[in-house]
Amino acid sequence: MAEVRDFSSYARKKNNDSTPGSSGVDTSYKEKIRSHKLKVFFRTIAIAAIVLLTVIVVYVSWRDREYSEAEISLDATISNSADSKVISLGGNIVQYSKDGVSCYSSTGQPVWNKTYEMQNPIAHTCNSVIAIGDYNGHNIYVSNTNGAMGVVDTNLPIRDFCVSSQGVVAAVLDGTDVTWIYLYDSEGNTLANFKTTMKDSGYPISISLSPNAELLCVSYLYPEEGALKTSVAFFNFGSVGQNSIDNYASGYDYPGVVVPYVQFINGNTAFALSDDRIMFYTGDQKPVSKSESLMGDEQVRAVYYNDSYVGLVFMNGTEDGDYRLQVYNGQGDLVLTTYFDIAYSDIIFNDKQIIIYNEDECVIKDMSGHDKYVGSFDEPVKVMIPTKIRSRFTLVTSKNVATMNLK
Repeated sequence: MAEVRDFSSYARKKNNDSTPGSSGVDTSYKEKIRSHKLKVFFRTIAIAAIVLLTVIVVYVSWRDREYSEAEISLDATISNSADSKVISLGGNIVQYSKDGVSCYSSTGQPVWNKTYEMQNPIAHTCNSVIAIGDYNGHNIYVSNTNGAMGVVDTNLPIRDFCVSSQGVVAAVLDGTDVTWIYLYDSEGNTLANFKTTMKDSGYPISISLSPNAELLCVSYLYPEEGALKTSVAFFNFGSVGQNSIDNYASGYDYPGVVVPYVQFINGNTAFALSDDRIMFYTGDQKPVSKSESLMGDEQVRAVYYNDSYVGLVFMNGTEDGDYRLQVYNGQGDLVLTTYFDIAYSDIIFNDKQIIIYNEDECVIKDMSGHDKYVGSFDEPVKVMIPTKIRSRFTLVTSKNVATMNLK
């Protein structure tokens, strides 16, 4: 007879072993999943860190790269007279003289031209807009990189003027008994005006429009008790200034100080330069004084700026270099002091680089003052224009437009 055995205890054990979450087998499986997820997480972090480090290394290498030679290729032939001036306008080339103005692309191709007659043409630019007028003349020609925008007829002799990025022109005009400040659109329509007298407000010796034309900065020279003082005033032509007398927004007085130069560098930052200090103002509605830096008895030889930096050039005459360049940021902080020897014709701040050049040679520095390139030109250069590529520049001579690639 067959033997009968009781398998109930064995069956219960098997059933318990197959119940989820109730056995060592299931616990081991969960641990494996958790371990796998941790490995994937840490592997992802490690890959991201390596990619970030690689990007940083590549960027620093690109930023701090030094160049030892320049390759120059001819783009086009261009002719300009000895008395013509050449400037950069939004990456294009503008050439102007007593007879007219012409615009060329960065490769030297003609874009547009305009004829006029002036005794001593003066050009002011803002981004891609240029205004050309004549001291003591009546007409200001406004254009951008696409062509002529219009002509402003002031009807009074021009003493000073400036332009915004929309083509709005502010002009100081000489009246019979008073001096007028007028604002015009690019087609010559009057937008606003107010008069100034030496007795009441002083004589306007420098003006500057913000790029959007909502703010106007004016430096007034005023005699006070046998001495001179300067008032730097801001006028708001937007909605905030509509309820103020003559659109006055804010202002600051400087007794015993002459401030011959004021300038907006962007929509909410302006600076003023006197014979002993540089002042910064911030605010897009009612600018306030941000900082002042005294310069002592040293004479500023030149001032250069872009929308982020202001550079002042001083004579140096030490073993460090013939010239000293002090660079300030928009907050008025001195961020760099660097030295150079070449007799500069222009200094450009562009893409964290400082380009110093004359017709024969150039020096390119980074914002730490380190020389990235030092070289000379084969032909006299009238203007050197940065491009969107940091190592590539457009060179304009009296005969040619060329591209310089640094290597």
